Amino acid sequence: MYTPLLIALQLLTRLPVGLPGPPSAQESGRSLLYYPVVGLLIGGLLWGLGHLLQSSPPELAAALILLVWVMLTGALHLDGLADCADAWLGGHGDRERTLAILKDPASGPAGVVALTLLLLLKWSALLALFDTGVWLLWAALAGRLGLVWLFLTTPYVRVGGLGAQLVAALPRRAAWVVAWAGLVVLLVGAGPGVVLACALMFYLLRHLLLQRLGGTTGDGAGALVELLEAAVLVAAAL
Repeated sequence: MYTPLLIALQLLTRLPVGLPGPPSAQESGRSLLYYPVVGLLIGGLLWGLGHLLQSSPPELAAALILLVWVMLTGALHLDGLADCADAWLGGHGDRERTLAILKDPASGPAGVVALTLLLLLKWSALLALFDTGVWLLWAALAGRLGLVWLFLTTPYVRVGGLGAQLVAALPRRAAWVVAWAGLVVLLVGAGPGVVLACALMFYLLRHLLLQRLGGTTGDGAGALVELLEAAVLVAAAL
């Protein structure tokens, strides 16, 4: 019963999670339904950490929260953002060249710059929101909820990859329920301005992915998580 949740936790975090055995394709597909739950867990842990650091210097507290945030996820999504930045600049508009660069584990200048700017943006927003740590909850939720929407609405272009197997086994009817329910929770909790910022970011990145690749990859999904998290924090700070 809990195997899909454990799969989601194992993939999206570095929490010590053990599976009872090799998961089936159906269980792997259902794990996508729990991505928003994992987002709430990550956000809740960070919110709790922020509460513990209330008496610390705000600059240091924001840096520590960001450090733990990266450690919790193993920089999984940051890697996707860096790969996308390198591929979009180095691909020169060519689909196959872009896909080839996305597979390259090395990070180029564009990837390094993208990571630096994103982490600086997140740190600045965390500093501005230091007394309202609940935004960590909504940022982490938005990032993982965005994955459900992405996989429901966007083709996965790497045939035979892990992402393709997950999407193929995704129970779409249940996923649509999760997608809309999560959106309502985000709207009530974070407000229409933040949801609008997320929608614009989602549309922009999805448009770029479709235009260049005809769909998404795992790196595109990782980039989406990071950009949606940043969109929530920046919109809230502004």
